[in-house]
Amino acid sequence: MRHRSLLVLTTVITTGALTLTACGSRDGGDSKDNGGGKKTTVVIGVDAPLTGSLSALGQGIKNSVDLAAKTANKNNEVPGIEFKVEALDDQAVPASGQANATKLVGNKDVLGVVGPLNSGVAQQMQGVFNSANLAQVSPANTNPALSQGDNWGKGEFKRGFKTYFRTAATDVVQGKFAAQYLFKDAGKKKVFIVDDKQTYGAGLAAIFAEEFKKLGGEVVGTDHVTVKETDFSSTADKVKTSGADSVYFGGQYPEGGLLADQIKKTGANVPLMGGDGIQDPAFISASGEANEGDLATSIGYPVEKLDTAKKFIEDYKAEGYKDPYAAYGGYSYDAGWAVIQAVKAAVAANGGKLPTDARAKVVEALGKVSFEGVTGKVAFDEYGDTTNKQLTVYKVEGGKWVDVKSDTFNQ
Repeated sequence: MRHRSLLVLTTVITTGALTLTACGSRDGGDSKDNGGGKKTTVVIGVDAPLTGSLSALGQGIKNSVDLAAKTANKNNEVPGIEFKVEALDDQAVPASGQANATKLVGNKDVLGVVGPLNSGVAQQMQGVFNSANLAQVSPANTNPALSQGDNWGKGEFKRGFKTYFRTAATDVVQGKFAAQYLFKDAGKKKVFIVDDKQTYGAGLAAIFAEEFKKLGGEVVGTDHVTVKETDFSSTADKVKTSGADSVYFGGQYPEGGLLADQIKKTGANVPLMGGDGIQDPAFISASGEANEGDLATSIGYPVEKLDTAKKFIEDYKAEGYKDPYAAYGGYSYDAGWAVIQAVKAAVAANGGKLPTDARAKVVEALGKVSFEGVTGKVAFDEYGDTTNKQLTVYKVEGGKWVDVKSDTFNQ
């Protein structure tokens, strides 16, 4: 996905969340009078799973972008522009994401989209946005092929969609970082690898396996589980009899939590490790057995420990959203702010008003944005990938995720 990271606020913040919808138009069209003169409405689209098993992450994404838009309006970040948010629910289903992309493209006021959460959903959205010159910035996608092409693993890098950007580090970084920690820091030499057969999970597991073996570790077994299933006893038994001293799971927390629980019920006293897809309180609560010692990587440093995130955390709490910002809140705010800064650049270059080809100009400006965000320095490389390669390893201690190692990954 993901992740990333942006990291998890475990306290659920009460009161209601505000969902904004689209209105307004381009130069000379409908506008809004805020008492200080007429303003042109610019809509930032959001696509995420707002319902279903991953809604905790999706709501955090939506709310964080909403906060970015409100902050921009309050500070008059782009004179003459009023930002609004249109959030659509993809339920983590690729076809729904594609339909949402088409809907967002059809709204002429949408000049940028934040999302989606899932890499598999992004694969179905990229072409729709690209054909309409509409920028998308994902706070959570981690599959390398989305930005570097299908042959990235062979060292052949080709950007397929000029409109695609992300504030999350890729699985190349996360998978290798996880393997190095498990082998070197945790001292595990025999791993059993499981994935959920999805774009994110299978890709992450493959990268982890390659690096783990390169370091001298042994993959003693592999298996696959199916998303939305709950009985993983067969896989758990295979782990038990394999002699593995650890398990690596490529997937997300609904399945990961149950898998960890069922492995422990076999009597196998081994830690399960995964990526940012499992680094959520729901992973722990899904298990009836103690998760002590289980591990997860996530993109970035813990938001709660970043000086750059203090205002974001304060403002999010003050806004009264009923859901926490969760794993991707900080990266979602930064993604939304990147779109806002791109709009700002496009307006400034056009005499203080939106150009007629605003979408194309926003895409062009996104490639040049550079600012200190919630999660640190926000900028993109020639593929649209984040230049921020910071990651963190988390460990379950006392029934909650605790960060145990943060570092900048250098390949």
